[in-house]
Amino acid sequence: MKPPRIVVITRPTDYEGLLARHGTREQARFFLASRGRDLAEVEGRHRRVQAALTAVAGAIPSAWRRTRLARPDLARFVFEPEDLVVAVGQDGLIANVAKYLQGQPVVGVNPDPDWIPGVLARHRPEAVGDMLATVAAGRGVVEARTMVEAVLDDGQRLLALNEIFLGHVSHQSARYTLRWGARHERQSSSGLIVATGTGATGWALSIHRQHASPAPLPAPSEAALAFFVREPWPSAGTGTSLGTGALPAGEALEAVSEMNEGGTLFGDGLEADRIPLGWGVGVRLGVAKERLRLVVG
Repeated sequence: MKPPRIVVITRPTDYEGLLARHGTREQARFFLASRGRDLAEVEGRHRRVQAALTAVAGAIPSAWRRTRLARPDLARFVFEPEDLVVAVGQDGLIANVAKYLQGQPVVGVNPDPDWIPGVLARHRPEAVGDMLATVAAGRGVVEARTMVEAVLDDGQRLLALNEIFLGHVSHQSARYTLRWGARHERQSSSGLIVATGTGATGWALSIHRQHASPAPLPAPSEAALAFFVREPWPSAGTGTSLGTGALPAGEALEAVSEMNEGGTLFGDGLEADRIPLGWGVGVRLGVAKERLRLVVG
């Protein structure tokens, strides 16, 4: 039997970003000091991530295959069906990974619990060895988390774990026609989001509170979504009656763009992976067939 392959995924730390921008540690330190900031804080978080990566590497059995992957390389990497994925970093890293997987289990490792909430990255680095052995033996407790999809009328498709945003790339109003069941409305707004239960702990929660919506947000494993329109503007040609709603599996929210330029669609905050939405482009948003298999115990 072929040994499993462990794919360790991380993202550049803030310290690495500063070095890439300023060239040397001293220049980065001077830049932060000139703004009343201390490099030691950023450097300390970087060291904790590196220590976590070292602990994870040491926990992988020597006979197992392994590879390490940075977040910017995800789109070019080919996952194998038997891969075990270990994401070391912030909760958002797991959301970034999710859309590239086809059922591979994900162990989220929190390198800095005082800094990272650990909603998805739940496990300490020292627990990884036991977690990998348990998952490889088929005894891991896995939570199947719902994902959201957007399917364009030209066949393009976008997946996300937290939410998908439809709007304008700038602060201009997003204009589109929205259809939900038998109801439809032309709208001008700051855009709309369609969120999962996982996303209900972040951006969607803030918008839900602003709407003072009585509708409950879905649970992370519930095959349902919620949509929210951000700051809809009433006018002679646009309305505000479709501000929020629930989307169970099998139902969809449909939108047709009325933006000549600047219309955009992206998931989980990754604007680099956005899909342009020109005038007349239609999109259907609903529950995806894919699910993130998050190892929780």
